[in-house]
Amino acid sequence: MDGHLPLPGASTSPYSVLGNYRVIKNLGHGAFGEVKLAQHLPTGCKVAIKILNRRKIRENGMDQKVEREIKISKMLVHPHIIRLYEVIETATDIYMVMEFAERGDLCDYIMMNQRAQEEEARKFFQQIISGVEYCHKYKVVHRDLKADNLLLDSNGNLKIADFGLSNIMLDGHFLKTSCGSPNYAAPEVISGKLYAGPEIDVWSCGVILYALLAGTLPFDDGSFPDLYRKIKGGMYTLPSHLPSGAKELIARMLVVDPIKRITIPEIRQSHWFRANLPCYLAAPLSDVINQMRKINEEILERVIMMGFGKSFLVQSLEEKIHNEGTMSYYLLLDNYNRANSYYSIELEMYQENYSAAMQIGESSQSAARNSLTGILNHQQGISLRPQPQSQSSERWGLGLQFGSHPLQIMAAVLGALQKLNVGWKKIGQYNMKCRWSPTFNGHTSQIQSTSIDTALRDPSQIDIDLNADILAAVVGQNTVKFELQDFSFVDDIFSKAKLINQDKCRKTTCSRNETSGSRIRKPSQPEIDLPQPADPDHSLLIEVPCRLL
Repeated sequence: MDGHLPLPGASTSPYSVLGNYRVIKNLGHGAFGEVKLAQHLPTGCKVAIKILNRRKIRENGMDQKVEREIKISKMLVHPHIIRLYEVIETATDIYMVMEFAERGDLCDYIMMNQRAQEEEARKFFQQIISGVEYCHKYKVVHRDLKADNLLLDSNGNLKIADFGLSNIMLDGHFLKTSCGSPNYAAPEVISGKLYAGPEIDVWSCGVILYALLAGTLPFDDGSFPDLYRKIKGGMYTLPSHLPSGAKELIARMLVVDPIKRITIPEIRQSHWFRANLPCYLAAPLSDVINQMRKINEEILERVIMMGFGKSFLVQSLEEKIHNEGTMSYYLLLDNYNRANSYYSIELEMYQENYSAAMQIGESSQSAARNSLTGILNHQQGISLRPQPQSQSSERWGLGLQFGSHPLQIMAAVLGALQKLNVGWKKIGQYNMKCRWSPTFNGHTSQIQSTSIDTALRDPSQIDIDLNADILAAVVGQNTVKFELQDFSFVDDIFSKAKLINQDKCRKTTCSRNETSGSRIRKPSQPEIDLPQPADPDHSLLIEVPCRLL
């Protein structure tokens, strides 16, 4: 429906009609225009309309960023993310019609209440993490999470807003833009360092949780140099009145080193977070997404009574087509949800099924682990060719991306190491220190004494140390030490990887897994072609940092 509604020239008048909307009043001002409260005339629902002036956008060179914000906002449909209903475009302005949150933002809430009670703070934090996790599932990093961008609806439920600084996380690539509010920004952001994405949102969530419980910001100073010094040094004080569980969680979120910073899956496992966790937030994210995709028959009938054909409307909803019918449906649906606490009620109805599914899932995962060794027996071969990368990309990446199971790749890699007479020592799960030298010949029998098949069936058996004789044999000008690690979890992607040669550093074609085990999709236009949710079962990467002695 984009760009088809007529816009009278008097649309800026407080009570004029804007196509299907009656503008009521101004809500605020932004960098490129105003935000107005309006009423959708066919349904009577209130909406917020963000008006972006095209001239100001062009003057600031923000065309692509605005386009990206619109694409991302259209894609994200979650109970704790502000919904974008439609976009109306004219020659002079862009109108973004969004969900209206009538209770203001979290900053106003904190100022009014001084600080939140523990249960209220936990509820808000659970909702924030749920929304941020959903964003990361679709490879979107918000980059501007702060109290001002967290809105409250009529029921006091939190909604993440303003994706103007958000970006798409691409496998194998880092982000570098320093953006967002300095008080909420992670150390690596204000330092101008490369970052993957999820870790900076986690830091911002830690600042928000601190502000909720303490009523103040952990990092605040009238001088920017002093503020940056505090953030980079992780210098803050936890008030004594904070709950112990929240203190521990905040301390793990506000860790300066992004590699050691807690991840969202780990946050979800914390006892403080899990206390009184609503069923719909405890359910797997895929269940929540599927639940939201279900068509509400009552709302559907109401829209049909407005003159829309049922088959046309159902097809539009299933194919996510934006038109007047789907616009009316989603407005009525969200209004119904707010009035009836739909998300809690609807998802509580299948709580028992969810609990049973969890038990079945755990059994299935255990069975899958026990049968991993059988996978290799049914494979005709394994290709260790990395996923092709865009030749136009000149940015550094991390790791080598493959599409096969970790066990298969490690089997092939260890087999190749044996043929090359490379010795290895296990230092972690799918993580080996390796040593190679042309003088290894004659010293490999001991290293190869442990069967690869046995080692793969039990990774703890990959513990082959190098004895003194071998160490003496390999020390020399041509000896190479390197570390080999298979990554399949989101917190692994923050490790550094580089290949240092005797003469110079060279760029390697690499890829990075942004979310746990995600399948790679390489968009030709990353700002426009948005990725699908990550598949948690089908890919990994290998990082090989090595150097010549």
